[in-house]
Amino acid sequence: MRTVEPTRLVRADWRGLVRKKPAVPGLVLAAWAALVMNALTFAGVGVLLLPIPVVVGQLISQGSLVLALFLALAANQRKLLRPNMFLVLLTVFAILGLMVSVHNEFVLGSMYRASRFFLFTLVLWLLTPWWGRRDMLLLRCHRYVLWVVLGTVLIGAAVAPGRAFSFEGRLAGILWPIWPTGVAHVAAILFGTSVVLWICHEITGRHASIALAISGAVLIATHTRTAVVGTLVGLVVALVSLFLGHVRARRLSAVGVAAAATAAAFFASGLTTWALRGQSAHQASQLTGRTKAWAAVFDAERPKMEELFGSGLSNQSINGISIDSSWVATFYDLGVLGVVLQAAIFLVLFAMAATSQRGTQRAAGLFLIGYVLVASLTETGVGTASPYLLDLAVAAAMLSPPLQRRAT
Repeated sequence: MRTVEPTRLVRADWRGLVRKKPAVPGLVLAAWAALVMNALTFAGVGVLLLPIPVVVGQLISQGSLVLALFLALAANQRKLLRPNMFLVLLTVFAILGLMVSVHNEFVLGSMYRASRFFLFTLVLWLLTPWWGRRDMLLLRCHRYVLWVVLGTVLIGAAVAPGRAFSFEGRLAGILWPIWPTGVAHVAAILFGTSVVLWICHEITGRHASIALAISGAVLIATHTRTAVVGTLVGLVVALVSLFLGHVRARRLSAVGVAAAATAAAFFASGLTTWALRGQSAHQASQLTGRTKAWAAVFDAERPKMEELFGSGLSNQSINGISIDSSWVATFYDLGVLGVVLQAAIFLVLFAMAATSQRGTQRAAGLFLIGYVLVASLTETGVGTASPYLLDLAVAAAMLSPPLQRRAT
């Protein structure tokens, strides 16, 4: 006999009922906030509203990982670790980075990045007792922290809009340095998960409308094409998983198809202008210069061993040009084996989704996986401690089967 947690219904939405969720453990939320803070690496920029020294900013960002470790140890006092294939692959990824980084030309920097990645993975292991919960605890923690991050961006834009939009007219964070692509990532995750939670009656219509209005406006203001495409792809995948069991999913799909057809017919010129961001068609086809860095990576002559195992974790740039692709950067750092491991991570997550029950958790997990998969083509982060890796960890947590409880 197993105990069943009672579910209380506290508020009726205009259609359906919204379930009240248990309180979020403070230590788990604090540990997750520290992980997000560590992933928002500090890069000194001249438009910050507050003159934060680079050393102080880096100390806050990098010290947050140590804080996250202590908070996770305090939350998981019995040091319980729940087996999970996603984290097993991530651990192999981190160990490979440590082994290869010893032979890097810049051994200190490379070993530091590899050690940070390994410690980041260890904190995720310590939080596994809270994976597979039906109240989607880690997704709630993730959304709470991202709303705080987005709030700092909006405050900066309200106080100093000139500085906030100084990146070629794209919205960026100026209280804490967050590039427009990072702001777009935060807004996209909040937008997509809000849609999924509203479809599944997990949040009210009023909550969803406010969340979608704010995150959607920020997403458009960042002029980030990757985030928009990733959001659309992630939502399509999530809606397909909900199509048969939710009327809202079917209605939203029909509305989305009609809206896309209308936009293509009447607003094609405006959408093209927004997407080009003042670039020529040739510049857009080169993905804002990304293809030059990718060509430099593949054209570089390296020993056979480096092609197979890489040369260690780098700052993910070549000849001073940012690589801006998780797959190309992984090939540059960890070789063909690293690319295979990265592909295996996505395959395992999709397999977990295929074997999980239909519902909110699978839909939200599929949205996150679909979004990160699209973003990984033109953004780095899957092979290092980053917000994208946290998105995948949240997806794995929701797709994990619930723990079986013994009868008391």
